[in-house]
This record gives sequence, C-alpha cells and structure tokens, in this order.
Amino acid sequence: MNIYVSGLSFKLNDADLRQLFEEYGEVSSAKIIMDKFTGRSRGFGFVEMNDEDGQKAIDALNEAEVDGKVIGVSVARPREERPRNNFNRGGGGGGGFNKGGGGGGRNNDRDGGGYGKKNFNRW
Repeated sequence: MNIYVSGLSFKLNDADLRQLFEEYGEVSSAKIIMDKFTGRSRGFGFVEMNDEDGQKAIDALNEAEVDGKVIGVSVARPREERPRNNFNRGGGGGGGFNKGGGGGGRNNDRDGGGYGKKNFNRW
C-alpha cells in the first residue's frame, strides 16, 4: 500500500518518516519529497507498507500531531497524467521592435489591440 503523508514539518527527513511508521509494521520505503530547486522539503511524502499495517498506520496517524504540526495520512492516489508542454494557456507574447502587440485574452477592439506600430497614433 502506498500512503500519502501531508503537512509534515520541514525539519523531518526520510529516516524520521520511516521511524514514525515503523511503529505500525514493516516499512518498505519512506520518502519525503524535496523541492528540486531549493533542496528543501515540500512538506509531504510517501510511505510504502503492506495493506494491513498501512491501514493501521493511517487510522492511528491521520490528524496526529508530529513535530508540532498536524499531519494528514491517507491512501495515495495514482498521479493523474498531465500534458508535459501545455501551450494552450492563453495570454500572448509581445513583439520586438516594430513587431506589433502582445495582446492575449479577449479584446473587443476590431484591430486586435496591442501596442504595435498600427496603434501608435491613438495617443
């Protein structure tokens, strides 16, 4: 069983998480997720245990206080597939020198908005 643990103190490490769950049975793995840019904990992690011991740990530790913080413990759900490069996020780019405007979003002007050469005479 894969268990999701949220609300962890930023001071905890993988060994602390493993030790916390070992009170309820054998832990296959315990991993706190770290921010790839700062190297700091992101405040959540995952623990793998067999189903019976995992359920005991969930029942005992959900909403328990650990290192001054109330943690959430539940069965981990599979990660949903997300497109890696979603280019359909709205907004617009800008243009370089004399390249027309950026815009983005909805614009009710017939000429398309922006601040390019064609709109320069408005001011």
